[in-house]
Amino acid sequence: MSISGMAPDPWQSALLRTDASRMLLLCSRQSGKSTTAAALALRVALMEPRSPILILSPTNRQSSELFRKILEGYRALGRPVPAIGETRHQLQLANGSRILSLPGTEKTVRCYSGVALLIIDEAARVDDALYRAVRPMLAVSQGRLIALSTPFGKRGWFHDAWHSAEIWQRLRITADECPRITAAFLAEERRALGDRWYRQEYLCSFEDVIDAVFAYADIQAALRDDVQPLFMGQ
Repeated sequence: MSISGMAPDPWQSALLRTDASRMLLLCSRQSGKSTTAAALALRVALMEPRSPILILSPTNRQSSELFRKILEGYRALGRPVPAIGETRHQLQLANGSRILSLPGTEKTVRCYSGVALLIIDEAARVDDALYRAVRPMLAVSQGRLIALSTPFGKRGWFHDAWHSAEIWQRLRITADECPRITAAFLAEERRALGDRWYRQEYLCSFEDVIDAVFAYADIQAALRDDVQPLFMGQ
């Protein structure tokens, strides 16, 4: 990641070298998660020939911005593997690898298969339907899935996966662990945003959804496994 003009943080270095098949990264705003995702995609494409790599984001704008970082890194490295195709959303290399950056729309991604690496950026804002549509892409290839996000309330597949017993490698990076974010700035943000938004954006806290009728903790407390439902499905 030194090509981006900054030395990688320890967690970024570890991520770029990991071979974990399933990872969840819960990251503060401005911690460098998108830059890390771009560097990881580029590393796999360059060093692992014939690797299809998909990067998903909630919107086309976010997808385009992330792919721009990939192209900047590729050019900064001096194009070590020649490109045989380069567009605003796809980089195809002479070693058979290709990187595609797609918006978060379930209908547009079902055609892809054999994916070596699937990166979901801002995963907490990616719809459950999209998440369920992309997982089968890894079935035959046994590819890797890495999801990075700042929290977005106590909802959605990313929140559920983070708190589940499923086998994920989990990593949490708060703003006070990022050397590029000063204590003075964080103090100003706490005053400006208020505690709830500050905890979510910088301390990686899953907060109750603002328009929820009941608090998440109250709903969980009301659930019991020892009570049979009144009406059982036939």
